[in-house]
Amino acid sequence: MTIHLPQGPYEPRSTPLDLTHSGAALASRTVFSAAHVVADPGADISPDDPAAVDWDATLAFRRHLWSHGLGVAEAMDTAQRGMGLDWAGAAELIRRSAAEAKAVGGRIACGVGTDQLTGPATLPEVRAAYEEQLALVEESGAQAILMASRALAAAAKGPEDYLETYAHLLRQATEPVVLHWLGPMFDPALEGYWGSADLDAATDTFLKVIAEHPDKVDGIKISLLDAEREIDVRRRLPGGVRCYTGDDFNYPELIAGDERGFSHALLGIFDPLGPLAAHAVRVLDTGDVEGFRAVLDPTVELSRHLFQAPTRFYKTGVVFLAWLAGHQDHFTMVGGLQSARSLPHLAKAYELADRLGLFPDPPLAEARMRALLTVHGGSR
Repeated sequence: MTIHLPQGPYEPRSTPLDLTHSGAALASRTVFSAAHVVADPGADISPDDPAAVDWDATLAFRRHLWSHGLGVAEAMDTAQRGMGLDWAGAAELIRRSAAEAKAVGGRIACGVGTDQLTGPATLPEVRAAYEEQLALVEESGAQAILMASRALAAAAKGPEDYLETYAHLLRQATEPVVLHWLGPMFDPALEGYWGSADLDAATDTFLKVIAEHPDKVDGIKISLLDAEREIDVRRRLPGGVRCYTGDDFNYPELIAGDERGFSHALLGIFDPLGPLAAHAVRVLDTGDVEGFRAVLDPTVELSRHLFQAPTRFYKTGVVFLAWLAGHQDHFTMVGGLQSARSLPHLAKAYELADRLGLFPDPPLAEARMRALLTVHGGSR
């Protein structure tokens, strides 16, 4: 039956893609999905209050990702760190998810930041905040991802402050970590990270951190939405240091790679694309690059739509698709972020995802889309 979306009439598909798999582990690439959190819709709170999380639904979604062979990148930007989820909530999320990963044999890496600092901070205070979070992640048994810090961006006077801070943290780490360079399109407070707004100069500082501590860096995640820069950085990494693409615009070509190397993946778009992404990598595991691209290339239109400017609000579309897919019973987000995208934006996301066959139960997704249109006074 036709559904009348703001962009026009659309005929929903009636059957999902068949993405059942053999259970074999992904072999040719290490792939993490940055996962969202599920809010508790019954909590009587305001957007300024600490997040109320539905822990059962949140952990169930992580089990869904693990069941397809993906790793989970926990307490990252996708989980609304700094946009609804404070450090206390993130710490609880890390503890619970790491314990769940251990119970089911899932791979997990967790974000380490400085978001317990709520005002201006000195460099020693920034280091201490990082150390507190690093200790919690390592105690939980998860791999650490050293995230970019708003507090460090505000306190640092130049490249040397970044070099000294990261050198200190890498000496503290007991196991190799992932370094995360998150661009200002995801968080405007990170403009000029690594001590310069000039990306070439910033890249040189970033690579110097790695070159001086290659034994403490498992890999890097670059989220700049710039494929050429990622390839350039990837080719300049010391041997044994991986590049995990965080480019939600160009991930198929970066994961496929070229004659000089490839990227692994740590992506927010692999939250809604999880089963399809895992299927694509299993195709790549057979050496079929063209088949891999044939599966994953058609998803880029949806990803570019979800991550369109203001990019930091992509989480709204991610959670919206999780609701349509039946992974949660509501479209409520911590911090009230469900209001951050327009009805036409969400309706287009529904159409693109449905065309891809992402919804396990297309009639359910259609019914929920119709309900949202009714609530917002849109077409049906």
